[in-house]
Amino acid sequence: MPVLTRLIPSPLVVDVRPGALDDLASVLADQRISQSGKLAVAISDGSGARLRRRLEPSLPGADWFEVGGGTIDDAVRLADGMKSGRYDAVVGLGGGKVIDCAKFAAARVGLPMVAVATNLSHDGICSPVSILDNDAGRGSYGVPTPIALVVDLAVIREAPIRFVRSGIGDAVSNVSAVADWELAHRVNGEKVDGLAAALARQAGEAVLRHPGGCGDDGFLTVLTEGLVLSGIAMTIAGHTRPSSGACHEISHALDLLYPRRAASHGEQVGIGAAFATYLRGDREGALLMADTLRRHGLPVVAREIGFGDEEFVRAVGFAPQTRPGRYTILEHLDLTPARAGEAYAEYVAAVSG
Repeated sequence: MPVLTRLIPSPLVVDVRPGALDDLASVLADQRISQSGKLAVAISDGSGARLRRRLEPSLPGADWFEVGGGTIDDAVRLADGMKSGRYDAVVGLGGGKVIDCAKFAAARVGLPMVAVATNLSHDGICSPVSILDNDAGRGSYGVPTPIALVVDLAVIREAPIRFVRSGIGDAVSNVSAVADWELAHRVNGEKVDGLAAALARQAGEAVLRHPGGCGDDGFLTVLTEGLVLSGIAMTIAGHTRPSSGACHEISHALDLLYPRRAASHGEQVGIGAAFATYLRGDREGALLMADTLRRHGLPVVAREIGFGDEEFVRAVGFAPQTRPGRYTILEHLDLTPARAGEAYAEYVAAVSG
């Protein structure tokens, strides 16, 4: 009998609403997550520490672990600290660095992981990847998708607005990333997973075209769901292709070339996505993307994040080296420095008009 469907790893619970944190204990009590209530909770010394005081009475069986940063060493130390605890599950409570460390540590000790996000800075809240700093710069490590995701919109609104803006840039960049994936299919025959592409593209389009703002629960719900769908799209594809194209190559290049000056991930990939869309000849799409980013307070040109035009053009030229073997509009056009400079000047003129 032919296989008519496929099984898709995805969270058992996705709870996105104001006040969701008040019901965290009941989510964790699901027997598929924790039968005994014995939990390892990873927190930062910021938002996580503040929320610990609020949540500790409802989680009497939890042990709390403070994560110092977002490095591979931090994640390994967290895993080592949990080895003797006989825990049912790991909870990552905080921002992206804490959640990435918790995902990696949970995978290392073989436990399910629950993501409790306190900001929406990128699509790692529900992705099968941990981004961790290492001796070579920054690495991407494959991990299982979180078994549950809880996002309290009241907590999200308390975080600095730059985190929401960063998430917007990351979500919107999906539209460009999928276009690059489809370009690789047309030119090189690279296989495109249609379901993964559809999820990632629609997640980006929903954020791109939503009329709400950063303080609106309706918009924040769409943004959170978009970031979740991006993570699931990567799980389905088995790699980051649905959410990472020329936009992310440019961002990685900025990180590597100017490590002490890099802006937020979402700001960089947002600019990269709008510029890559322009390079593909989609002027209308690039202008729509730039207008949406600007409406939400994100930058649309490099000088708005502290980079000169020549510095950004240098990053565009270096970008393909950050993901060897990945084919995007940058590899397709193979721009000379002079042509890249001309194209970027044209883009700046178009989005600044």
